[in-house]
Amino acid sequence: MRHASGTVRLGDDTPGTLLLAQFCLDDRGLWLQVANGIRGIHVNGRPVRRMALLRAGDAVYADGVEMVVQGNCEAVVHAPPRSDEGGDDQRLLRGVGGQHHGRSFTLDRPRVIGRGPEADIVIDDPAFAEQHARLEQHGERLLLRDLGAGESTRVNGVTVRHCWLQPGDQLVFDAQHRFVLEVPHDGRKRIVIEEEDDGFDARQRPEPVAAPKRVSRWPWLLASALLLAAALSGLLWFGAR
Repeated sequence: MRHASGTVRLGDDTPGTLLLAQFCLDDRGLWLQVANGIRGIHVNGRPVRRMALLRAGDAVYADGVEMVVQGNCEAVVHAPPRSDEGGDDQRLLRGVGGQHHGRSFTLDRPRVIGRGPEADIVIDDPAFAEQHARLEQHGERLLLRDLGAGESTRVNGVTVRHCWLQPGDQLVFDAQHRFVLEVPHDGRKRIVIEEEDDGFDARQRPEPVAAPKRVSRWPWLLASALLLAAALSGLLWFGAR
């Protein structure tokens, strides 16, 4: 809501206020609905004219006021020892804002995020640390490890240093470089699991029933034609006499 004085407030329904946008929650998630004719509403720096489906970690801007959608985050106070084990090549870190918007990075090995030449995901920003954070595998879990950059990292809108990550988490570095952790669907793996879980041994499966052999109709049709011709010939012969 925008008050007549120009200030922007949340949940203010007093007379004289102008509706800018509203948040709506349904089965699909949290939506941002912008009022008709209103401009200047942005989500993660992108203008929204009508509606936008929000995820945890999104930043909503309305007339200079910033609001961050916060979600769950499994922060870690003391990070475990550094791990160099290989990760899951099905996990991807996809850029949704900043310099790497639209790019994806596999997490089959540890990845360093920073400005330095040793970084796997380079943020070309003089204000960015040479080694900002590190993504590394610990068994079945993925850890976001802070490398001394301070409290400039958010996961699902929550400021963290070290954090266990889950698919769908949104990572934001220095308020503008945005990434989402994704696990693409692997159809081949799903098919294998279904075959293993159906509890049906391939050796016990019945043999396919053979289709009955088709009987040729040509001999019968030929015999019928010959009999019909003989009958007509007989009628003509005896009729002529």
